[in-house]
Amino acid sequence: MTPTPVTSAAQLFDEQNIDHYRALVAAGVDRVVGQLVGRDRPFTGITPDRLAPEISAIDLDRPLGDPAAALDELERVYLRDAVYFHHPRYLAHLNCPVVIPALLGEAVLSAVNSSLDTWDQSAGGTLIERHLIDWTASRLGLGDAADGVFTSGGTQSNLHALLLAREEACRLREKEGFRRPEILPRLRILASECAHFSVTKAALLLGLGPDAVVAVPCDRDRRMLAGALARELDRCRRDDRVPMAVVATAGTTDFGSIDPLPEIAELCDRAGVWLHVDAAYGCGLLVSRRRHLLDGIGRADSVTVDYHKSFFQPVSSSAVLVRDRATLRHVTYHADYLNPAHSAEARIPNQVDKSLQTTRRFDALKLWLTLRIMGADGVGELFDAVVDRAAEAWTLLAEDPRFEVVARPQLSTLVFRYLPAEPAGVTPDAIDRANLHARAALAASGEALVAATVVDGRHYLKFTLLNPRTSVRDIAEVLDLIAGHARAHLGDRLVHA
Repeated sequence: MTPTPVTSAAQLFDEQNIDHYRALVAAGVDRVVGQLVGRDRPFTGITPDRLAPEISAIDLDRPLGDPAAALDELERVYLRDAVYFHHPRYLAHLNCPVVIPALLGEAVLSAVNSSLDTWDQSAGGTLIERHLIDWTASRLGLGDAADGVFTSGGTQSNLHALLLAREEACRLREKEGFRRPEILPRLRILASECAHFSVTKAALLLGLGPDAVVAVPCDRDRRMLAGALARELDRCRRDDRVPMAVVATAGTTDFGSIDPLPEIAELCDRAGVWLHVDAAYGCGLLVSRRRHLLDGIGRADSVTVDYHKSFFQPVSSSAVLVRDRATLRHVTYHADYLNPAHSAEARIPNQVDKSLQTTRRFDALKLWLTLRIMGADGVGELFDAVVDRAAEAWTLLAEDPRFEVVARPQLSTLVFRYLPAEPAGVTPDAIDRANLHARAALAASGEALVAATVVDGRHYLKFTLLNPRTSVRDIAEVLDLIAGHARAHLGDRLVHA
């Protein structure tokens, strides 16, 4: 039967179409639930070559007209093969399962569709976001002058913070009589060799040279060496370079390591250098019984937090915070049609005055409902559970002769690799290939997903644990699968006794 044509106006979300809205959203939820229930693996193993032709064949100029048919199609091209982070054997990247109160917030904010750039587009949403920023700043210990704004993620937050640091560094040098073209080539960002790649990307976007980011060595636990930072700061001074910012990391992507924040803050204070702490991953410690691991973070000039990593929020939900709200003036621009200067004089709270974005989703609502329903302690329990599980997994790996594990985790990431029991005649390159093969074979089967990285020029595998439902048994079984694939790649002669 041909579907009955539906007028375009009947698709608008308004009071005339409430029943249609309820029925269609419920149907979509049912499809998601249908995929969720009984799924025995996080992925189907689909390849781009297999899926791309099916999606490319869809003629977007010929609508189906029927919601059920559209949902059937969506199951074939997306829901069936999506990577499901809720599954306990998803162990790859910093993607978390999400809490239900946040999904409620997502449904509400999408329907109302507030834009958080100006008061006259968001009203209460503006105040909710500001209250959450104040709450986060208080947890960080940034002080009464702190402020911030929600962002799309850690990459944008880091860019935002380093833009402020650049402007502050330039402002100080301009007061000394230097011109900006003279200052920019001299600016340096000091970050650990394990810092996130977005630091280098930010330097390029900010017009700094390719050598603007100075990699500071780390210790064996992949934490920035404070002594090495002190030497690099001294070298900047000797070479007539301007250290515009030091970036410390509270939760590196590969190792979950936390730089020594108190010592770094002390060095930055002495040198008069902006301190930015990238706590995109480690911000979950703010609601954890391990809060002490972030001691010293309150001395930072800016901080990145990603609620969509360790607060179990849907993407996107992130923020950048500053210790001195006055520094946010560097991103303020008054447009006559949007936020004219007199609106600031009238104390109208326009969030666009401190954001790199103009139109911006009300992502803060997800965190708001999470805290109002679960409470901060409830979120902390979930994060502590994954950190506890990582400690158990480290013991499992450290005691397993089939594997080499790099560092004891501070958070919930483990870097390791398979090693043959009889390595004689097996080259390091062959071991690299065996580990990469094991990861690819695991993904192709869909039974589990793990990540990979490079340590000292060699290929390693990585577990990123963010699901409290992941058990030690899950981890042990995935390790068995990895070992089996790697052994098969190297050959039967290397089978363990």
